Amino acid sequence: MFKRILIANRGEIACRVIKTARRMGIATVAVYSDADANALHVRMADAAVAIGPGPAAQSYLSIEKIVEACKLTGAEAVHPGYGFLSERAEFARTLEKAGIAFIGPNVRAIEAMGDKIESKKAAAKAKVSTVPGFLGVIEDERHAVKIADEIGYPVMIKASAGGGGKGMRIAASAADVAEGFVRAKSEAKSSFGDDRVFIEKFITNPRHIEIQVLGDKHGNIIHLNERECSIQRRNQKVVEESPSPLLDAKTRAAMGAQAVSLAKAVGYDSAGTVEFVAGQDKSFYFLEMNTRLQVEHPVTELVTGIDLVEQMIRVAAGETLTIKQSDVKQKGWAIECRIYAENPYRGFLPSIGRLVRYRPPEEATREAITVRVDTGVEDGGEISLYYDPMVAKLVTHGPDRAAAITAMSDALDSFVVEGVEHNIPFLSAVMQKPRFRDGPLSTGFIAEEFPDGFHGAVPEGDLLRALAAVAAQLDLVSGERKRRISGQLTGRPVTRERNRVVRVGRHDVRLEVIRQEEAIVVRFQDDGGKRPMVLQSRWKPNEPLWRGLIDRRETAMHVRVLPNGFQLSHRGAREKVYVYTEREAALVREMPEKVAADSGKFVRSPMPGLVLSIAVSAGQEVKAGDTVAIVEAMKMENVLRADRDGTVKAIHTKAGESVAVDASIVEFA
Repeated sequence: MFKRILIANRGEIACRVIKTARRMGIATVAVYSDADANALHVRMADAAVAIGPGPAAQSYLSIEKIVEACKLTGAEAVHPGYGFLSERAEFARTLEKAGIAFIGPNVRAIEAMGDKIESKKAAAKAKVSTVPGFLGVIEDERHAVKIADEIGYPVMIKASAGGGGKGMRIAASAADVAEGFVRAKSEAKSSFGDDRVFIEKFITNPRHIEIQVLGDKHGNIIHLNERECSIQRRNQKVVEESPSPLLDAKTRAAMGAQAVSLAKAVGYDSAGTVEFVAGQDKSFYFLEMNTRLQVEHPVTELVTGIDLVEQMIRVAAGETLTIKQSDVKQKGWAIECRIYAENPYRGFLPSIGRLVRYRPPEEATREAITVRVDTGVEDGGEISLYYDPMVAKLVTHGPDRAAAITAMSDALDSFVVEGVEHNIPFLSAVMQKPRFRDGPLSTGFIAEEFPDGFHGAVPEGDLLRALAAVAAQLDLVSGERKRRISGQLTGRPVTRERNRVVRVGRHDVRLEVIRQEEAIVVRFQDDGGKRPMVLQSRWKPNEPLWRGLIDRRETAMHVRVLPNGFQLSHRGAREKVYVYTEREAALVREMPEKVAADSGKFVRSPMPGLVLSIAVSAGQEVKAGDTVAIVEAMKMENVLRADRDGTVKAIHTKAGESVAVDASIVEFA
């Protein structure tokens, strides 16, 4: 077994590998860019080596610098994690020449499967069903349009060396293909150093189901069943689970057999994933193979009890698999949510900055429910514009799907992230969707369930009552605290009115708040107090999380203090909730509403990022929908378009400059 390994990655996955290596008694070496000098993975490792500036191309993608770090520290093997160099055959080959083991598959398997085009050719040769498409070299936009016309719309344009949604576009017309081809090539070049793309038929209303495979260097290959990864946005997975609500035992066995057959055909010898696009009728087609550890591997680990990172390390060290196919058992259900630094209320635009407060839910197993948090950040850490905006992966496991979903909902409510925008309210809203709970998923789920974008769950019924009741209790406890402050002027004793008007969004909830020893009883006027709500909590002012019992059910809400109220987040709703006396409420209703200023004369950057290009010039006339600029953030290119006809008055930035969120790019006359 290796005595020391180097992790050629950062963030969450680097921390994940370090944990298993530490348990195995293996020393670890971290590498880091200037932007990650104070990162968690750097401190967790036994040693750390600086490898260059923030941009990945100058640090984490530098094979030469990583090999140098191995030689400097005496690392015998390298775990690549996912992304970056994890599927680069050149990297594995260079390590082999240097006498350093690659904790991943052999070079031949990477070349055959890591390249999306070559993998499809290999799959077809192995008689695995594949999606119709064109796998040759695409010369230019015209050639791309011709191919798409022949295949039939819609089509998918994908980077050959891609992954994580980078270099991928769905096109429904010739115009979409022309623009998507250019953008996909550009993203593929900047993210993977390889601008080759291919085009294939896009299956309508599809599901994304993948099979985890595991092989050793002695010809043994097994599969660890499936993961459903259909909840996607911009072709990037957001929620994953195992098993799939779609599959039956027969289909599972058939997909597993095809995955193993394909892996054997290329002599696969590590953990890998064979991805399929599946129809609602359980038909399936080979999509691609990822020759690395997947982001969503924890759900497989929780339902099988198998540590995939440990198995990868043991296989790389030459050990024989001790797990047989008959040993693989499915235990319960697991769900993973990816916590991203992005603003779901503004089209999921990336958010960067410092984590002012970071409090994940406690990792534990209680009463058949497991909560796991894989993360690479902590309080005071920074979300950089150079890398993927993932903050953490939250995973829950229960005896069945309903239990896992409920556990996930509770865990999301207990997750505190402040300082950057995040997608926790959105993920929580997904968990509450009847369609998600019932299981008829597809890759179009998000677009179909949130057709106008995400605006937060609508507080009504029990959710509305719970938000109002908790706000009333917070107000009561805060008021009691203020009255205990020493040195106050003497005078008439303060008498608190029991009746309150709680404004939740546009709803006014009238209620009565009564303290009964350690409990708070809230009676609602709309039902004459017939259905009181009993709250029990030890919340203290300025704590970011309200935890307690609502009618004996454990509940958590994120709390941020506002003047006269609180911002509460719970079950997908994030609402500003104000608590007034009857007199205060009457006065507030007389206040004029503040109207936002018209900013239609400007095209602003919707996220912090790097300006790649400016497509217009001063004095130029543009039409609504015309491209104005392209801004890159978190390795994704975002096209900014004019939302109305007009004439360009001024350009306020230039290509190559970094811009902040809402920075003016172009001004119209």
